[in-house]
Amino acid sequence: MKIKLLTTFPEMFDSFLSSSIIGRAIDAGILDIQAVDIRPFSDSKHKNTDDYPFGGGAGMLMMPQPIADAIKSVTEPPFSGKRIYMGPRGKRLNQTLAEELSHEEELVILCGHYEGVDQRVLDHYIDMEISVGDYILTGGEPAAMVLIDCISRLIPGVLGSTESIEDESFSKSGLLEYPQYTRPREFEGEEVPEVLISGDHKKIAEWRRQQALLATARYRPDLLDNADITDKERAWLKEQMKDQD
Repeated sequence: MKIKLLTTFPEMFDSFLSSSIIGRAIDAGILDIQAVDIRPFSDSKHKNTDDYPFGGGAGMLMMPQPIADAIKSVTEPPFSGKRIYMGPRGKRLNQTLAEELSHEEELVILCGHYEGVDQRVLDHYIDMEISVGDYILTGGEPAAMVLIDCISRLIPGVLGSTESIEDESFSKSGLLEYPQYTRPREFEGEEVPEVLISGDHKKIAEWRRQQALLATARYRPDLLDNADITDKERAWLKEQMKDQD
């Protein structure tokens, strides 16, 4: 997948794009991610990318010309993908949306700053607005990192094992992930559940499924309405939660 990040602060992505799983995927040629500085595209003498908003108001607004030209430069034919703006009014990012975007060949992600960007850019150069949550950031760069991280790990080859994707929270089952343990077997008086060291893979799978059900019921009961759960499991879970009241 090719991803172009349009930003006035490309240096913010230096560590993100060179570290850990994302960095290894780029080195392996699985991901091609570039941070593109918007400032050089500005026609103004001092290469500024912001100005005061018409009608007054606090703060500055990103100008349309530098952004439009930057987008044009990275979407020349045969561009085939989505042009995304990270903004608070956008569609809420979730696992389903991340999976959809992971199938795109190319993405262009615009990072806003100040009070946002000129509406004409959004109307004519953006296909989708995405929000990472109901809060305000100083810029779109952190949100873009969240989006890239979320999407990239779904691309074949980025993670070492597809099983980890299938079992984790917000996977196809719709449940949160079950609790996990590693060495030492005993820590501060608490031992790892016996079933996990039994070697019985069937029982381990059953225990993990039950724990995923319980974790979801405790922490995110709203997810149960659309989760892939049998009637028998719902009845079992109801009894378990009744005993814990």
